[in-house]
Amino acid sequence: MMNTSTKWLAFAFLFFSVLTADVSIAAENEPRPQRFQLQARASEIDARTREYPAIDFVFEKDGKPQDVQHAAVDTRVESQGKLVIWLMGHNERLFERVNSYGLHAIQVSYANRWFGKLCQPKPASAMARGNVRLEAATGEDFSDELDLARPDGAAERAFQFVKWLAIKNEAGNWNQFLTDDGDHLRWDKVIVAGSSHGSTTAARFAKHQRVDRVVMLCGPRDQDQDWQSIESATSANRFFGFSHVLDGGWTGDHYCRSWELLGMNESGPIVNVDNSAAPYGNTRRLISSADVGKDANRAHSSVQPGNSSPKDADGNFLYEPVWRYLFTHPVGEVGEVTPIDDGCLKEHVKY
Repeated sequence: MMNTSTKWLAFAFLFFSVLTADVSIAAENEPRPQRFQLQARASEIDARTREYPAIDFVFEKDGKPQDVQHAAVDTRVESQGKLVIWLMGHNERLFERVNSYGLHAIQVSYANRWFGKLCQPKPASAMARGNVRLEAATGEDFSDELDLARPDGAAERAFQFVKWLAIKNEAGNWNQFLTDDGDHLRWDKVIVAGSSHGSTTAARFAKHQRVDRVVMLCGPRDQDQDWQSIESATSANRFFGFSHVLDGGWTGDHYCRSWELLGMNESGPIVNVDNSAAPYGNTRRLISSADVGKDANRAHSSVQPGNSSPKDADGNFLYEPVWRYLFTHPVGEVGEVTPIDDGCLKEHVKY
């Protein structure tokens, strides 16, 4: 027969074996480190969402869903604890890159097709177009020309999407972007970004809501608006811009104007990435004159990963170091204050 000590040793061994087995089973059930890609419809995540046919903000069109949202994270890469919210059509090549930097990324469905329908034939005031952008971004009442509910603004849709992701993709650790009570996004961990129309809305939103960083590809414009110069919740050193010199935003003095009104000249001069290497003098204003076949439309879209973006002789994107810089350069490292360019047209429209 076993004595008491032997019994306790046997019990301890059995308990440790069961505990070890449970840990092993849990480890086996954990998804291996990988790149996760998820998508879901905004209308299925949040039953409060609505359609707004007048501005082409609908759930389906021609039999195809219009409110699909995308998310991606690569758990093989050390997380930087930052979430990119992309305010434009989904760009998988861009998401691959920001994931490789250790960033989470989502693309949300929001009211961006109002452009060309509202503020026509021109904005009623120097803030009108900016107010529409802010309402589209927040779902709050900022514009007389748009009447969105909060669940239909980009901010709330992003919040609901992240809550959904925190449940559906635990391995992705999306919970870190929610406040402790789970009621809000952690905007201090958010990089709001976009291209063209989306970059302009990203900038307008960041004037209203403090975020970690703003990345503006081929933008912002709104040359007939003054919201760029109002007091900003996000400091000027957190705005990063990149555009091609053949883009119509340059030939029309739109980008130089917006960048200066946003205060980006306080962090350095305009730097051409074609003949400069990262960190580009720690500036926030980057341009390129790389060969795009003298095509202004291609120039406009060339600054984001895609078929229009120029490549080297080996087929690699020329702008790889630029994209990494825009999304990861420390915001505290800034270039020299640069004077305003008197040759840049500031007043495009009088009201």
